[in-house]
Amino acid sequence: MQVVNHLLRDDAGTAPGPANSPNHGSVLSQPTLLVMHFTAGRSFESSVSWLSDPAAKASAHLVIGRDGRIAQLVPFNRVAWHAGQSSWMGRNGCNSFSIGIELDNAGELQRQGGEWRAWFGAVIPAAEVMEAEHKHGGGVTGWHCYTEPQIEAAMKAGLAILGAYSSIADIVGHEDIAPHRKRDPGPAFPMASFKARLLGRGGGDTAPAFRTTSALNVRSGPGLNFAPVAGSPLPTGTAVDVDAENGVWRHVRATLADGNTLVGWAHGGYLTS
Repeated sequence: MQVVNHLLRDDAGTAPGPANSPNHGSVLSQPTLLVMHFTAGRSFESSVSWLSDPAAKASAHLVIGRDGRIAQLVPFNRVAWHAGQSSWMGRNGCNSFSIGIELDNAGELQRQGGEWRAWFGAVIPAAEVMEAEHKHGGGVTGWHCYTEPQIEAAMKAGLAILGAYSSIADIVGHEDIAPHRKRDPGPAFPMASFKARLLGRGGGDTAPAFRTTSALNVRSGPGLNFAPVAGSPLPTGTAVDVDAENGVWRHVRATLADGNTLVGWAHGGYLTS
């Protein structure tokens, strides 16, 4: 992917969307921040539609679907309305100096009758739920997991954006710039590895930061009461990325011998840097 005339283009040169949301402001000349969000919406299509509706009074530069589809709603050289009341490093009003990416994701979930439900009532399958406490507290709850195609699309788009706008110096979540009112993208988003790849590792060819010290079960949640996920246990010495923490538990990603990706929670006592 690359950015041409402030529009994202895929490898075939196609721009993903007309970038015609009316919800934008003045010229965004030198963005210094990339802000990640979850939509907390019903679907990719509904979020794109809402953020293109004048009644929303909100928008983002990009929306990325769970299947990796991308829609551009606002050109990167215009202020999108994604941050609201916000501040970062002593600067208020992050809309005026940031690019915003929304990821199609139901967000924080509530357990009802043994099921995980989104605020709009949809039941989210247990296989798509991470149980964790937000870094701002509030107790352990459910979070809608992001998909591999979605994260990969976000990384490719992010690399293109940073390549086009060298003024961008940091990547944050909405929860970081508005911590008292927002909780997105939440603990299910692999912010640590996302930032490392975009800001430090580029193509991602640097070795992951941790390895297992023994055969290690990776579980569906942060605790021994959660069942091991398919592909467990990881062999001793397996390289893993760690992108979230919950007490002594670490949320890890590892590439298996068959090429598939294993994602889940592992005890930090059995990982070494």
